[in-house]
Amino acid sequence: MRKWNICVPMMTLLLMLTACGGGETGPAVDLRDQYHDCGGCEMEAVVRCEQEGLAWEASLRCVYSPDGPSTVEVLAPEEIAGIKAIVDESEWSLEYEGDVLNAGPLSREEISPAVCLPRLMSALRDGWLLEENQEDWNGVPCQRVTVDQSGRQDGKIISTLWLNLDGAAPVRGEISVDGITILTADFTAFSFFNHTENPE
Repeated sequence: MRKWNICVPMMTLLLMLTACGGGETGPAVDLRDQYHDCGGCEMEAVVRCEQEGLAWEASLRCVYSPDGPSTVEVLAPEEIAGIKAIVDESEWSLEYEGDVLNAGPLSREEISPAVCLPRLMSALRDGWLLEENQEDWNGVPCQRVTVDQSGRQDGKIISTLWLNLDGAAPVRGEISVDGITILTADFTAFSFFNHTENPE
């Protein structure tokens, strides 16, 4: 009898662990699978940051490649339009072509506005799903997905995206560090690449 009492909690624990791993299903998982399966994507968005008196806004175009460096180009404002940066996701480092694009690090995790769009895509692919629900954004039916990516400096980096239920394209994105939203992105264009296309 004593052995049975020990086994029952252990069996329950094993069943719970099995339910938590590998077999996740639902709208968020289905939408995120499209980002896992694609060969990359191209997007445009208005990226904004406001923190400790720092205000920054720019329209950016990003060609995201999950297997190699991504590129980010400024579309507006006019005085810095055309500036490009190459983003190395393995190090989250930036290499600029021309003048400096970023507004400086916005947190102890040194997240720059220039890496906002690649980071959001990386979070969709690899972040730990925290929560999901259906929620409209500006009248667009979306799946709201919140994911966690641990930071190098042990900061808690949370990305929240509103994905259009019709096609999975992002509508809105937010990045917060340690509970403070530091970057937002309002998407104006988006397209997936398949595995045979060259996004460049």
